[in-house]
Amino acid sequence: MFENRLLKNYKHRLKQAKRLNLTCWRLYDHDLPEFPICIEFYEQYIYIAEYNRRHALTEEEHAQWFGTTKQLISNMTNVPLDHMYVKLRKRMSHREGQYEKEEVTESKIITVQENGHKFLINLTDYLDTGLFLDHRLTRQMVASEAKDAHFLNLFSYTSSFSVYAAAAGAKTVTSVDLSKTYLTWSEDNFKINLLKNPVAYQFIHADVKQYLKTSPSNYYDLVVMDPPTFSNSKRMKDILDIQRDHVELINDVLLAMKTGGVLYFSTNFTQFLIDLEHINSKQVKDITKATTPFDFEGRLKRWCYKIVKD
Repeated sequence: MFENRLLKNYKHRLKQAKRLNLTCWRLYDHDLPEFPICIEFYEQYIYIAEYNRRHALTEEEHAQWFGTTKQLISNMTNVPLDHMYVKLRKRMSHREGQYEKEEVTESKIITVQENGHKFLINLTDYLDTGLFLDHRLTRQMVASEAKDAHFLNLFSYTSSFSVYAAAAGAKTVTSVDLSKTYLTWSEDNFKINLLKNPVAYQFIHADVKQYLKTSPSNYYDLVVMDPPTFSNSKRMKDILDIQRDHVELINDVLLAMKTGGVLYFSTNFTQFLIDLEHINSKQVKDITKATTPFDFEGRLKRWCYKIVKD
């Protein structure tokens, strides 16, 4: 059953990936309840995340099941077992886990390409690899609007949106995140893309909620905001709950934007309900479907909106 599904996905998605000249894409994501794993290609490597689900297997039986599963994936894709990296993804409704470093014996960091841009991928140390593949199309949308723009990336993670914006000719690029680790990673992503301009490209270590209260008004032309669903980091002044706080966050961003400026707002809180009544813009468009890549169709667990300042 799993082999049939994997083969179907592989033949279909490999063809599309080749057509689009993509080397990083998702092969499988918990399509079958008996196989609660996610499989992603990163060039010549495969990253497997196993969702933490209850099962009746002993440790030995589970190890055997997983070994057989990996061998099947290897046989089908011709990716050797020593080019596969595995993580256990605990059940959570947000991306907070990305900030927790794992205990690993040896880090595996590679450089991959997406649409002509280079990104550092860490296959071992964190729950997420450093590049959210589900926002591939959103990154292209941002790039198409970034020329000569003052661009702001909030909750910037490893700043893939910022790389796209800078490479597309943004006048200034500001990336804001609470994690120094990810800001350093962001700077490294800029370096490998030969994007060097310390005046135009800024990496700011800050709590986004607090940062927006002090940011200049009517300044930014283009903004991306992709916050976690929930965060109670000790480094934050306040707890972030995206359902409760999204109106305040969006309205603060709108204040910082020029009239006609564009905000791309995304959340991976599956039960999210946008409060249109209290957002200070009449131009809010749900672009979730338009930003869903071929390898996430039917399996996407996030929302995306394009909001224009009136």
